[in-house]
Formats: sequence, structure tokens, C-alpha cells
Amino acid sequence: MGIELNHTIVHASDRDATATFLADILGLPEPQEYGPFRVVELANGVSLDVVQDSGSFQPQHYAFLVGEDEFDAILGRIKERGLTYWADPFHRQAGRVNHNDGGSGVYWEDPDGHNLEIITVPYGGG
Repeated sequence: MGIELNHTIVHASDRDATATFLADILGLPEPQEYGPFRVVELANGVSLDVVQDSGSFQPQHYAFLVGEDEFDAILGRIKERGLTYWADPFHRQAGRVNHNDGGSGVYWEDPDGHNLEIITVPYGGG
């Protein structure tokens, strides 16, 4: 078996709100509880395990490869919620979509400032 990413831990000031936010925006099933985590399952078997963290933590970056239909649906939910989104990771191009590598991509933030990204084509074009 090759090496695969199985899960990563997402620190949140409100575990349940963050897990629900991620699942809702991405159009995923309701997060399940597993020990101290709320688990957001992705289609490729990787999970985001959201944990309550009352301390100070550094926001991270999470990127999701999606199809064109999912991209449009997710961007629609971002717009419906009135969330700011950007075409770039440094948040300089607000309200725009990038077309890097012939696909589409946007960035937005979760309630704790984690930098989230959706792209339709992997970096490098495939």
C-alpha cells in the first residue's frame, strides 16, 4: 500500500459550528462525533477531524479538489452566506475567481480564519 493522507486535525474555537460550517459549505454529510472530534468525511476517504481549542492557534490552509458542478454549488453557498472570497491565497483579489491551470479556484475563510480553497484542476494542470 502506498502512503495516503487519512485525516488531519482542524483546531476550532467552536468545534460544532466549524464542523457544521465546513460540511454545509462543501455540501457534505453531517459531521459525526468521534471522541473529542467532529469528523467531516471527504469523498476520497480523508477526514477533517475538528477539535475544540480554547487556546491560541495558527490558522491553516485546507484545499479541496472539486468538480465543476461542485465548484458552482460551493461558490453559490459562499455567496448566499455573504462570505468574502478571493481569487488568490493572499486575499488581494476579492470577489474574483482564478482560472489557474485552466480550471477555477477561490479562497474563503472559516469562522476561525482558516484559509479554505476549492479548485477544479490540481496545481500543474493535472
